[in-house]
Amino acid sequence: MRKEERYKGIVDWFSKNMPVAESELHYKNPYQLLIAVILSAQCTDKRVNQITPALFEAFPTPEVLAVSTPEVVFEYIRSVSYPNNKSKHLVGMAQKLVSEFNCEVPSDVDELQKLPGVGRKTANVIASVVYNKPAMAVDTHVFRVSNRIGLTNNSKTPLETEKELVKHIPEHLIPKAHHWLILHGRYVCLARKPKCEECGIKQWCKYFFSKKL
Repeated sequence: MRKEERYKGIVDWFSKNMPVAESELHYKNPYQLLIAVILSAQCTDKRVNQITPALFEAFPTPEVLAVSTPEVVFEYIRSVSYPNNKSKHLVGMAQKLVSEFNCEVPSDVDELQKLPGVGRKTANVIASVVYNKPAMAVDTHVFRVSNRIGLTNNSKTPLETEKELVKHIPEHLIPKAHHWLILHGRYVCLARKPKCEECGIKQWCKYFFSKKL
């Protein structure tokens, strides 16, 4: 199967069967989503959603968070992974939003990466989810699923995966495709034991065909 055929089949299936695909993180504005995505690194969305209501209430704006301390923030996020680092990142991020971005979350991927705790994946999430830009965020699910089903050919890095996906997926669908692949990896194409029999895209899946051979 040619790669173009695989992409078309998979994109068409998701377009028809998952027309609405959104982040499972809970947020009400770009600032809250930025906090949630920083917290979600190597942590489940479910855990993040459990702690963010109290965090958002205590620090409703970048100005409030910027004058806090990592020690205070730590008490709100202690149950997530790497709370020490993340508490420092959150305070630093808020301080930079206040001092350099007039308290507004930037839309540019390069500008976003100037914020503490914001790498390329997080920046792409904000750019695509908040500003609907054609940015493909590659987390562990997207990286694994893309390689497994054959959208990429043994990509070695998230950036390689990102470039390949952006090259083949129609630009207007890139923000949604990010969620397609995440949700597929989270609920169907599981890391240890993918649920191939109930998978809607198996007829285009490289892994599924390799199993049948």
